[in-house]
Amino acid sequence: MALFCIQRYDGEDEQEQEEVEAEDRARLLLERLQQQARARQLKKQREEQPQGREGPGGAGLSPEGEPGGKGKRRRESGEQPGALRKKKLKTKQQPRSSSAESAGAEEAADGSSPTKKKKANRRKSKVRQERTETDSEEDIKQQENRNNFKNKSNKRKKTDGETQGDEKGKKESSEKAEGNQTAKEELALPSGEEANFPPSSMMILGDHDAKPVQKVQPFLPQWLAQPKRVQKRIRDNLCPISDVPGIHPRLLKKLQMNGIESFFPVQAQVIPAILQSASNGYLLGQGGYRPKDICVSAPTGSGKTLSFVIPIVQVLLDRVVCHVRALVVLPTKELAQQVSKVFNVYTDGTGLKVALITGQKSFAKEQEMLVQKKVTGYCSLADIVVATPGRLTDHINQTPGFSLAQLRFLIVDEADRMIDDMHQNCLNQIVKAAFQGENDSGSNMLFQRTKPGPVTAASSCSPQIPLQKLLFSATLTQDPEKLQQLDLFQPRLFTSVYSEKNRDETETEQDTNNKYTLPEGLLQCYVPCDLNSKPLLLLYFMLTMKFTRVLCFTNSREASHRLFLLVQAFGGITVAEFSSRLPPNERRRTMKEFEQGKIQLLISTDATARGIDVKGVNYVINYDAPQFIRTYIHRVGRTARAGEAGVAFSLVLRIQGLFGAGAALSAHVEGCWHPGYQETPSEGQLTEAIGAAV
Repeated sequence: MALFCIQRYDGEDEQEQEEVEAEDRARLLLERLQQQARARQLKKQREEQPQGREGPGGAGLSPEGEPGGKGKRRRESGEQPGALRKKKLKTKQQPRSSSAESAGAEEAADGSSPTKKKKANRRKSKVRQERTETDSEEDIKQQENRNNFKNKSNKRKKTDGETQGDEKGKKESSEKAEGNQTAKEELALPSGEEANFPPSSMMILGDHDAKPVQKVQPFLPQWLAQPKRVQKRIRDNLCPISDVPGIHPRLLKKLQMNGIESFFPVQAQVIPAILQSASNGYLLGQGGYRPKDICVSAPTGSGKTLSFVIPIVQVLLDRVVCHVRALVVLPTKELAQQVSKVFNVYTDGTGLKVALITGQKSFAKEQEMLVQKKVTGYCSLADIVVATPGRLTDHINQTPGFSLAQLRFLIVDEADRMIDDMHQNCLNQIVKAAFQGENDSGSNMLFQRTKPGPVTAASSCSPQIPLQKLLFSATLTQDPEKLQQLDLFQPRLFTSVYSEKNRDETETEQDTNNKYTLPEGLLQCYVPCDLNSKPLLLLYFMLTMKFTRVLCFTNSREASHRLFLLVQAFGGITVAEFSSRLPPNERRRTMKEFEQGKIQLLISTDATARGIDVKGVNYVINYDAPQFIRTYIHRVGRTARAGEAGVAFSLVLRIQGLFGAGAALSAHVEGCWHPGYQETPSEGQLTEAIGAAV
């Protein structure tokens, strides 16, 4: 091993030494070529001097009286030996011999004697012989060096090959440089001054300057770029109901009877905006123009439902003829039932009628709730309709006499879900039904509306009922391309998504890093675990940590049913299942018992994640990690509602913590495990704790 190391380091030293020698040889070669060029230049100048001085002294005589050939040979013999001692390359023999022969030919042409020519030729041949011998000795030395290089190891051979290649390249470049130098010397001035050549004007084709790429900045409409800001902190920004202008005294009394003394921030701003758009009645907009559409994006549990119920009921208080003037579209049956209950509370005693069409009743019974046939035709029995998209489409197409020609407000709750389901074409059918002429209803054609267009004298001669769209969601998209499908008219955006760095009174820029907002009192935790530990963790929460009123979410109704059977078989926990596989009556009964505290653990799918106001939920557990961050926002929004406190746990598999939704979820929540715990317990610890609790 030591010998190997010594040979290795010796080889490296030899390699470095050879590189240094190669550089020295190249430098000497360059100096030698320069000396040869100067010698040739001096030789030509000396040959030209005797020819120009022929006269009384005789042809071919130098100023000293000697023959020009002898004087020239003396000068050559005094200057050429130094150049001959440094010459190595064979390729330079032919140019030198050719130049010497040309010089002899010039002398003969000038009239020199044959004896002088012979002597000059002998000396020239002697010089060529000395050059040949010197070059042959150097070539023999180079050949010996090459043979020595071939006997070394493979690594040395590669290194030597590269060195020889570099040396050959340098020789070729030096030859080219010598040729160029010779050409320059031939064109040089007799005084020996170097010529100054003009700079080259050549251009390299295809070359270009690297320019910085300008980043395309997103351009948003003004209503998206500068929205109306809604305060996030509910408890710190409560507004007394008497401070909100324009609310009817009857509704103020209703609010006080229901224990509402203050409005939340979103209610205090949206209610006056809707009332202002209908200040001249529901037939005409302000100044005869169409009212602006309104979009609201606020956290879950911030009071969005009441913010459109109060103004709609107040606008319709003075109605005379019953027509469908407000339509509320919601994605789930449970959410539609909840909104219908709120409308019934505030329309009690006003004469307004609310109809709920979600498919929970037969189609014929729902038709009887909507229209009634009389001698003069069909008449409407509902002023406000709360519906799900599928059932509403069926009534638009199949129920005779059901008309939306007098529709004034179109409310879309959970609007992002509606945009995602635009393939069902529900919204387009609603708008088409609102602007089509009535059939044989016999109603007055004076107020028949036409599709909006440019304001002209003809379009303004008859009053029309405007259609105003109100969009509400906790995860409302701000993508202009998606919002364009809703065909909004000069919309106004009320949002709680903004940067908290700016706290002035002006509208602030939205925070692009956080697209959605969460309730203020929500504490979020995620639990990294294995697949086998997830049921044990759920039991550990319920039995050891004594969690109560827990809402547990799964990704499918099959997973929900399996987990329900497992917890029920283990015992010790009052558990129930909530999913679409259950009939409507059983689902209502289960939800009622959970609100009353009779059920400790409710295992559900995402059917209860959208807008359901379940009172008293202390904990939300994501048994299966949601696939989208919007689903997570709606799940954890079932707790910490209306400014209350709540905790959300997410059981994230370790592999999910690195990829996909698990990574986004881990980055979104605040901490790991529970505030009182630093790390997740093992399966053995969970089993022991659960056994001790049982």
